Amino acid sequence: MARHRPGPRHRDARGFTLIEATLVIAVIGVVGAMVAVFITRPVDAYVDQARRAELSDTADTALRRVARELALALPNSVRVDPGASLLEFVPVHAGGRYRAAPAADGSGNFLDFDNAADGSFDVLGPAVDVVSGDQLVVYNLGLPGASVYSGETRRALTSVGSGLATLSYTVGASQFPFASAGNRFQVVGGPVSYACLPGASGTGALRRYTGYAIQSAQPTDTSAAPLAALSGSGNSVVADKVESCSFAVTSGGAAGTSLVTLRLTLASGSERLTLLHEVHVDNSP
Repeated sequence: MARHRPGPRHRDARGFTLIEATLVIAVIGVVGAMVAVFITRPVDAYVDQARRAELSDTADTALRRVARELALALPNSVRVDPGASLLEFVPVHAGGRYRAAPAADGSGNFLDFDNAADGSFDVLGPAVDVVSGDQLVVYNLGLPGASVYSGETRRALTSVGSGLATLSYTVGASQFPFASAGNRFQVVGGPVSYACLPGASGTGALRRYTGYAIQSAQPTDTSAAPLAALSGSGNSVVADKVESCSFAVTSGGAAGTSLVTLRLTLASGSERLTLLHEVHVDNSP
C-alpha cells in the first residue's frame, strides 16, 4: 500500500504577534508626533502671515479711500468731532473761475457782490457739469459768517446740465459775504462722514455715511438723525475687524493747508495691526 508523504512545512508564513503590532503602532506614533512638531510651526507661521497680510490690505485700502476723498474736500470744510471718532467734509464735484468784471467792451455776465439781486455769472475757462441738488460755494473760510455748514458761503444752483458756461443760483436774503481773491468757485453736493465704531478683539467697523443734508452742527451720533436713517450706499462698511481708530485735523495756518491724521487698528485672532496715514488738504478758497 502506498504511503502519503507530508509536504515541507512553511515556517516563514506566520503573522505578527500582538507585541510586534503594539511596537509598530508606538513607533509610528512617535514618528508622527515628531513630524507634526516640525510641520505645525511652518503651517502656523503661514496662517499668521496670511492673516497679517489680510489685515494690512484691508487697513491700507480703507485709509487710501478716505485719503482720495479728502483730496477733493472743499477748502476749510474738514471737521472732526471732540471724540475724534467722526470725520466730516464736503466733497467738490466741479469748480472754476467766475467773471469778476465786465469785458473791455462792457459785455459779459459778471458776479456783482454789491448787487444783492445778482444771481448768475459767466464761467471763465472750461465749462462745468451740474446735477440736481448741487450747490454753489464761493470763498469758504470755515469761520463764523463764512461757513459752508451754516450756509453763508453756499447757494442752491438753479442751472443743471453738462458743459455749462453760465451758472445761475438762488441768491436768498443776501449775496455771498466775500469775493474770492482768485475769483474761484466750487460746486458741491452733500457731505460725507466717516465714523469709527470700534469693537473689542476686532468686532468693530469703519463706516461711511452720505446722502444727508448739510448740517450746521456736525453729526456725532450714528444712532441718531441724520445718520441713523441712512441705508444702502449711504451707510456702508469701509473696513471690518476694527479694534480702534481715530481722526485728527491740524490747521496749517498761513500755509493754507490742513493735516488730517487717520489711525486704524485691526485685529483678528491673536494678530493686531495699526496703520497711520496723513493727508494734506488744500484750504485755499
